[in-house]
Amino acid sequence: MTTGVAPAADSGVVAGAAADPVFVAVTGPGSAFEIGLRDGMRQFVNARSDLNLMIETARRYGERTCVVDFDSAGLERRLNYEQMFAWRDQLVPMLHIQRGDRVAICMRNRSEWLVGFLATMKAGGVAVLLNSRGSEPELLAMIEDADPAVVLADDSRAAAIRAAGYTGRMLDLTHPFDADELARRAAEPVADAGVAQADDPCAILFTSGTTGRVKGAVLSHRNLITGLMATQLSGMMVVHTMARQLGVPVDVMLAQMPQQAALLVSPLFHVSGLGSGFLSPFMAGSKVVIMRRWDAQEAVRLIAREGVTMFTGVPTMLWDILHRARAEQLDLESLRNIGSGGQALPVNLVDEIHAVAPHAQIGTGYGMTECSGAIAQAVGADFMRRPAAAGRVLPLVDVRIEGPGGVVLPAGEAGEIVVRGAQVMLGYWNRPEETAAVLSPDGWLRTGDVGMVDAEGYIFIIDRKKDMVISGGENIYCAEVERALGEIAQVRECAAFGVPDERLGERLVAVVVADGVTEAEIIDRVGQSLARYKAPTRVIFSRETLPRNPIGKVDKVDLRKAWSRLSGEQ
Repeated sequence: MTTGVAPAADSGVVAGAAADPVFVAVTGPGSAFEIGLRDGMRQFVNARSDLNLMIETARRYGERTCVVDFDSAGLERRLNYEQMFAWRDQLVPMLHIQRGDRVAICMRNRSEWLVGFLATMKAGGVAVLLNSRGSEPELLAMIEDADPAVVLADDSRAAAIRAAGYTGRMLDLTHPFDADELARRAAEPVADAGVAQADDPCAILFTSGTTGRVKGAVLSHRNLITGLMATQLSGMMVVHTMARQLGVPVDVMLAQMPQQAALLVSPLFHVSGLGSGFLSPFMAGSKVVIMRRWDAQEAVRLIAREGVTMFTGVPTMLWDILHRARAEQLDLESLRNIGSGGQALPVNLVDEIHAVAPHAQIGTGYGMTECSGAIAQAVGADFMRRPAAAGRVLPLVDVRIEGPGGVVLPAGEAGEIVVRGAQVMLGYWNRPEETAAVLSPDGWLRTGDVGMVDAEGYIFIIDRKKDMVISGGENIYCAEVERALGEIAQVRECAAFGVPDERLGERLVAVVVADGVTEAEIIDRVGQSLARYKAPTRVIFSRETLPRNPIGKVDKVDLRKAWSRLSGEQ
């Protein structure tokens, strides 16, 4: 992906540019990905206004396998595209909603979740994606906040929601509907939902953001479609690059490519699970292989058996499958696209991936729920040029780095990452004050992340603003320390954070999963690669994998609470 930088004396804004010949070819006039200026922003000018219109194009895949997962009885099932659309069409009249009505979806990863989302789009609803791992009070709070017309649930979540005191309308999709009711609903006239406008709400995804308070990010049809098409554009550029290298016409290469298969491990209520895990592969006619919970042994088995070509997960998951594949001598050669987001991949992990999956293009990305997915991406050679970066600013995104007081900083200086583009959310549901705190009237979103962008548009994430440790007056960014820890070959997992200190205010400590290295050696290595004051004052070794939140990131809140027990300090 090629990006460019506006002159520092001008605006300090980093934006996509059209210098790469592949980018020019893929986004040129008349192409599916043609980019033009609309409403003051670069957009895909040929994008549809309604996500359901994009979904409908997948009907053409007919009898091609769509989903592989397990039903409530634990039996494996395989559904083709024709069956998925038939199931969706059967569910639409059961929803009994009108355009703009909210439909809450609360299920673990399974086919019923996918069908519920597709039916909601077809009926003109707004999908409210609940964190299915939430407690009963948390589920009830999200439902009461969104006030949906109906809740779609699986049996376990339905029981939990009722136990929490919810008395509204709910459909348990894991139990067959009564045949008479299906016939009655099917016979009733269904009002035409019409076509959504691009700025109509499409989905609400809950996020804690920078405040810790759960709130719903409202994403429009334009937002989600832009995010999806940006992902598709990145994939198409890889195909064009490969075709050029092999001297094969792109159309010939596309025609000869076998069906791709994606292993879905991210929760579907998270933007990465919804977009890159489900909708993007679905619209490309790929096979979606669903995992309900992370299990490295099962993941390796599925990759080998189903010929999985696409896998995206956090570095811990990548380590897990690499070690398991070697232990069981299973084949990972089907993998063609391996991605990891949210943090830089450790250099030793990249080397290990290349050793066991030699055909895979490795990539990374940076994004957030409020931006409908990725803000920056880098795949293959683009990634390998700057493996420490979180990606390259995408063509439709404007990025600027702000210092104290909102001063726009030049390339190479660190500050808060602020973004604008067609994928930036409409706002937070029923949270006007919190919306105003992060989203300016002209569409600039404060991410709460501290980072920098270099002259080529590569973005480097230094830390979350709230995760910075101030020790003895010095600012220490935990992500920077974690990158240094990740470069130590023996360290498999790590987390750095601050604990109270009477003299320093805070001091930086770390918890690692590692073998064959001592605490003193780790502290010394970090002190050599970074400024000495950035080295952890203590390093505690954990025999178990570090605790994680629902989207797979290390849960530092839990680690801080456990610090006294882990360290023996009072």
